[in-house]
Amino acid sequence: MLDAAKSTEATTEQALLEVNNIEVIYNHVILVLKGVSLSVPKGGITALLGGNGAGKTTTLKAISNLLKSERGEVTKGSIIYRGERVQDMSPADLVRKGVIQVMEGRHCFEHLTVEENLLTGAYTRKDGRAEIMKDLEMVYSYFPRLKERRKSQAGYTSGGEQQMVAMGRALMSRPETILLDEPSMGLAPQLVEQIFEIVKAVNEGEGVTFLLAEQNTNVALRYAHYGYILESGRVVMDGPAQALRENPDVKEFYLGMSDEGRKSFRDVRSYRRRKRWLA
Repeated sequence: MLDAAKSTEATTEQALLEVNNIEVIYNHVILVLKGVSLSVPKGGITALLGGNGAGKTTTLKAISNLLKSERGEVTKGSIIYRGERVQDMSPADLVRKGVIQVMEGRHCFEHLTVEENLLTGAYTRKDGRAEIMKDLEMVYSYFPRLKERRKSQAGYTSGGEQQMVAMGRALMSRPETILLDEPSMGLAPQLVEQIFEIVKAVNEGEGVTFLLAEQNTNVALRYAHYGYILESGRVVMDGPAQALRENPDVKEFYLGMSDEGRKSFRDVRSYRRRKRWLA
């Protein structure tokens, strides 16, 4: 396992967002997150990895303060953004601070056109129409497909196009940080690569910080700078993305690979039963 203490210390020095030992409970009884801590540096791409049910989406919703709508709450720990405790803020206040979540499932206003969807992302802005239209062209520069479909009703666009709409709408709010939940879900491999290339371009071109939750470990670690792996609501490993890609445990757990080559699914399942991550 990587030296989590040293790696966490390294990222905390320039941390924009810090999650400190949080616990999340749903319906007052179901413990979902168990002491999760992570640090997101300004201007980086940080990946939150793990299988279905590991706690990735819950972590993002805890940060964006969307848990209450699902009868969830942070019962322990703290969430710090730019040195300020934010877990008691409303989601709207957090948006004004520059933190936007792109929800899992490519949520769009299906009855609106692509361009109308994008413009809803600028609803909270006060800098005038000229600046908003300038940013609309910026979004189209990253998503040229959306410019082609700008007058199309969003409900009739493809899954990949709807993911682009959701991301473009977030950019229209001029965010400092985007919480991106499962961007590859349900997309063809070529589209997954395209979406992650856009994430990289936006990160480098606009300086937007990303915290992305993703089950596709292989792709996420190729684009992220740093990664955290969750199992059953706990962080079990973290480190620079390249180090995680080369880690033999990560290869066997999430990529089905070992030093001897690809392993069968049955072997990996057996390995999972033998490995005691949370001991």
